[in-house]
Amino acid sequence: MANNLLEVLNVRMIGNGDKILVLAHGFGTDQSVWRSIVPYFTPHYKIVLYDLVCAGSVNPDYFDFRRYTSLEPYVEDLLNILDALRIERCAYVGHSISAMIGILASIRRPDLFTKLILIGASPRFLNDRDYHGGFKRAEIERVFTAMEANYEAWASGFAPLAVGADVPAAVREFTRTLFNMRPDISLFVSRTVFDSDLRSVLGQVSVPCCIIQSAKDVSVPVSVAMYLKNHLGGRNTVKILHTEGHLPHLSAPNLLVQYLRRALSR
Repeated sequence: MANNLLEVLNVRMIGNGDKILVLAHGFGTDQSVWRSIVPYFTPHYKIVLYDLVCAGSVNPDYFDFRRYTSLEPYVEDLLNILDALRIERCAYVGHSISAMIGILASIRRPDLFTKLILIGASPRFLNDRDYHGGFKRAEIERVFTAMEANYEAWASGFAPLAVGADVPAAVREFTRTLFNMRPDISLFVSRTVFDSDLRSVLGQVSVPCCIIQSAKDVSVPVSVAMYLKNHLGGRNTVKILHTEGHLPHLSAPNLLVQYLRRALSR
């Protein structure tokens, strides 16, 4: 895949500005999730969009179950994309899994990133002693069992919970991109994400961060955003969106745009 990574991951660069802005989507979506956000920033930025290799918009033959067993290979994909595009400095917006991919990439190459904007980020989803990630192990195992038993039924139930807010169009869109994922890949990536624990590396981050967190999110409690603030190594801020759901770029794009503009201007 290395030789044609830009094609495989549907990499696009759009916009007219001098500065580079990378928009990286989370689990269960693809780059189309940024559709309502992009027009606000194309006059001032060159925007890089791409799909994670697990996304339903990518040929599933390129998903290597032996390689993508942690977040590190996703980090390598991101850095290889930026190098292939000859990008030397960029602002990075990452949602959910891609927030953590951005964190890891910034530790490897802090010179590349002017700022990280982390939406719905979590270094660990599972509860631990003195840490509330939001999920017990038994709860997660029940999720995996449901995904394996009937993926479409699970996705149909999960989408409205994740969107949270009463925005039927957002639920339909998230359901569509969940359905686009091959079920075995979706389950494999879910296990990888929920088994991840990046708490020990947060102190190595030196790039300034802005953490954007919905006030009510079924996947990430506000306490996790505060944990990130207290443990990230670089200068950082937390902004709480007065909305509900894990996907504010789908359910409340106009509100999110205001927060993104502020974060990018500082």
